[in-house]
Amino acid sequence: MSALAATLRMIRFEHSVFALPFALSGAWIAADGLPPIADLALVVVAAVAARSAAMAFNRLADRRLDAANPRTAARELPSGRLSARYAAAFTLASALIFVAASFLLAPVCGWLSLPVLALLAGYSYLKRWTWLSHAGLGLALACAPAGAWLAVSKEFAPGWPLPLALGLGVLAWVAGFDLLYALQDEAHDRRAGLHSFPARFGARAARAAAAALFALALLAWGLTAGRIGLRWPFWAALSVIGALLAAELELVRRGGVAGVPAAFFTVNAWVGPVFFAGLILALPDSGAEALAWDAP
Repeated sequence: MSALAATLRMIRFEHSVFALPFALSGAWIAADGLPPIADLALVVVAAVAARSAAMAFNRLADRRLDAANPRTAARELPSGRLSARYAAAFTLASALIFVAASFLLAPVCGWLSLPVLALLAGYSYLKRWTWLSHAGLGLALACAPAGAWLAVSKEFAPGWPLPLALGLGVLAWVAGFDLLYALQDEAHDRRAGLHSFPARFGARAARAAAAALFALALLAWGLTAGRIGLRWPFWAALSVIGALLAAELELVRRGGVAGVPAAFFTVNAWVGPVFFAGLILALPDSGAEALAWDAP
């Protein structure tokens, strides 16, 4: 039980709330309502396994950097509560589950799961090379709604740009809150030669960039909802999300680094569930035809 608890802490299992609601949203949009239960179960398995593999690999790749950072030195690998060999085995097992679940959903999902895994793993090294690493994390999580949509549709059916637009919002939202989260390591990243946005441009620029990214996320989600024809519950939910993001920015502006944990773990964690709740309450009754995207 202690090893299980340490594993769940290593991958921050509770943070699945950031990606899973958007994966489910992609599935709901594809089905124009509740997806087939078998597909829904496999989507959940695939999403959790992919995230678990990505987090474990990230901890494995960053274990020496984490050991040198006072904020992260107590994590499971630097502290020795879990071994690097265990983390590698867990990463491999999670990756295999992700690939297997993807193939069970559809062959196209199975084959696409391989480059997605490369993207999830590659993110861990981006901060060593570029301050755009925050966008890399956003892109990794943005795959969730598109992958779930394809898992239910089984092919690139009409309406396939919809989950991409939804994913653009996820990319912007994740990159924005990762900018704020990185404020905690601004000084350490400079000393270690890591290329986070705050280390390169400073805290004020990071907060401004996060605000711009949050605005882009709201715009992308609003455009997606307009294309689908979502009813008023979604727009109410989007208003709540806008208030949550504004509160997050204010917490960090007023509290500085001390305000980041509350902004990240308390406020930001509600964005995904509120979005998903608004979506399932607001899908139109007009059938799958409403999901077509009329490309110019």
